[in-house]
Amino acid sequence: MEAPTTETNGAAEPLNVLVWHVHGPWLNSFVQGKHRYLVPYDGRDGAPGSEWARGLCGRPWPSAREIAPADLAGENIDVVVLQRPRELDLVSEWLGRSPGADLPAVYVEHETPREHAALTRHPLADRTDIPLVHVTPFNRLMWDNGRCPTIVIPHGVRDPGLLYTGELPRAATIINDPISRWRITGTDLLAPLSLAAPIDVFGTGTEDLPNALQVPAERVCGAGDFTQDRLHSELARRRVFVHTPRWTSLGLSVIEAMYLGMPIVALGTTEASASIPADAGVVSTEPDILAEAIRQFLHEPVFAELTGKAARHWAQANFGIDQFLDRWDAVLAERTAAHPTLRTR
Repeated sequence: MEAPTTETNGAAEPLNVLVWHVHGPWLNSFVQGKHRYLVPYDGRDGAPGSEWARGLCGRPWPSAREIAPADLAGENIDVVVLQRPRELDLVSEWLGRSPGADLPAVYVEHETPREHAALTRHPLADRTDIPLVHVTPFNRLMWDNGRCPTIVIPHGVRDPGLLYTGELPRAATIINDPISRWRITGTDLLAPLSLAAPIDVFGTGTEDLPNALQVPAERVCGAGDFTQDRLHSELARRRVFVHTPRWTSLGLSVIEAMYLGMPIVALGTTEASASIPADAGVVSTEPDILAEAIRQFLHEPVFAELTGKAARHWAQANFGIDQFLDRWDAVLAERTAAHPTLRTR
């Protein structure tokens, strides 16, 4: 077994961090830090149960490496970053250590409550030994966090560059599994909004969208799932980015679109109103207003470009990768410093 990676006084050296591949865009930002990231992988790609050990899924993350669950017990894990309730049991099963009790741990909550918006109790609500990290202030507000200590670490995005051309008079959006998630992701809104401009929908499970919406493919096109670099270049060719979720956490996709220099038209739900300022686009709970905004950007390309530049400036100031990583370094350092003896096992 390897020696501990830091001194017990909490010196800021790289840590061995156990983390699951749950949300690829979030993990893509998280593993840009200075630590060593161990990602469970059982080799059963796509098989039932493989979601608990997906590995890197081919992502080029130099600081992360895949590790078989059976090998974790022999590793010196400094801290575990949990993202789903089941992972609490998996840590005990795979490492023989209890998160929070004898292994420093943090829990990231990516989502809004799935049931009642104000009354849903978080699975960690009765725990005080594992801090709960929310990705937006709205999420922290809506969950019943109970006694669990909570903080907010907003998303951070690596800057893909100002790629916007807006050469195609079309709108773009990113929705994974839009048919099965329907009203949650605002998929039903795509049909009326597509009367203002054709909408290209990127993401997994988008290919049958025209049939599901009962609109021609010329109005709503299911574009499919792309690699990140190609996705960025394709998005940037569209005139405007549309964000339709009714009840999800603020998507990294809308932040990435702002970084690309795209003007934003967004449904004013959850954290969207606080995260998209007026000079970056239009935010409203009225679909007719959103449709009119799409039309304006479509017919005024110079205005769209200027709005997109303002959106990019806002994203750089508020969702920078360095801010994100610094906040996470502070949380991980606090956790390991609070339990110095746990990291020598």
